[in-house]
Amino acid sequence: MKRSRSWQFCLSWSWLSGLVIGLAAGCGPGQDASRVYGAAGEPLPGLDSALIVRFERGRSLFHYPFLPEQGLGPLFNQQRCSSCHDLPTLGGFGAETVMKAVSWDPVSGRCDLLADQGGDMVQSQATPLLQAAGIEREAIPARTTHIAFTRAPALYGLGLVESIPESAILERADSADVDGDGISGRVGRTADGRAGRFGRRGEFATLREFIANAALLEMGLTSSLHGAEELVNGQPLPPGVDPVPEPELSDESLAVLVDFITLLAVPARERVSGAAADTVRRGERAFRDAGCGACHVPELPAGPGALDAIERGPVPLWSDLLLHDLGEDVAGVCGRSAGPGEYRTAPLMGLRLRQPYMHDGRADDIERALGMHGGEAERSRDAYVGMDTATRAALLRFLRTL
Repeated sequence: MKRSRSWQFCLSWSWLSGLVIGLAAGCGPGQDASRVYGAAGEPLPGLDSALIVRFERGRSLFHYPFLPEQGLGPLFNQQRCSSCHDLPTLGGFGAETVMKAVSWDPVSGRCDLLADQGGDMVQSQATPLLQAAGIEREAIPARTTHIAFTRAPALYGLGLVESIPESAILERADSADVDGDGISGRVGRTADGRAGRFGRRGEFATLREFIANAALLEMGLTSSLHGAEELVNGQPLPPGVDPVPEPELSDESLAVLVDFITLLAVPARERVSGAAADTVRRGERAFRDAGCGACHVPELPAGPGALDAIERGPVPLWSDLLLHDLGEDVAGVCGRSAGPGEYRTAPLMGLRLRQPYMHDGRADDIERALGMHGGEAERSRDAYVGMDTATRAALLRFLRTL
């Protein structure tokens, strides 16, 4: 029988007195911003004490440094979730990069995730026991044709995203561009064909699946969803390098991590007034007029979520959660249901807290990121480039309030 470990969590209540609820400039019609916006890294406002305890327990485990004797590895990238999600707060984006490797055949459109050679995630570290067996990291798979380095996105507001009805996502899909607007969003799909909404290419349908996959690939923690360790480039692990029985992450611990991310608030937008507010409104109109809102949809409706507490009305995510082709200039690796240039529209909530930009951090500022949009976004990019200087400045000012 697998031995269990009792986790102790240190609860800190000091944040309650400093919780800031920011009301956004330009909220959507009828939206109660006080129910979705909060300080970055803090919980949704108005939670009861029981949910606050769950959030704090999750935050503690999210920042916990796992050790090899607790299941870390044998292959891994980081010891704790927060290593890749700590800017500017726990649950934010990360500065660390991870390597993805795939084989892509542009003729057939087939994406090989190299499962028989260790998978598309190339782990950069090994535990002492694996190093003693002569393996210090995973090698790039032999069949690799495309490599990309990506940065972790922020996790703010993802519980609200999970509550969006699938029908609201599907109804915006237009894979054949029937309306002729040049935008042909597709739904990302999971391995078993369900509609996805999490991950760069919409590979995951639920937060639980998304988090369990990250626990395995980033930290080598098995769970009831992923009961086997990652192999070293497809080869069996040397004897004795994985002494902890599976699953290493209990269902309870996985649920605690899901609680934390489910209850994270959307970062409050910057407060503006007077002339600044006029500029922001002008910038938002320019954003819409350029067609940016066709993919970066300001809000989607919320439905019943994993927790009753997150049923809070429209979700201000600025995304349609669909896959779009952004062109060869930003192409990276392919995904299960996406080509190298296709990405799920990145939510812009919390944009002002990020830097650099794009999936791999290649853009130092927002203006450069806008200039990299091609493919389906080419018309919008060209519309932005063609604006007069004042209108472009207003659009950028608007984006910096999100």
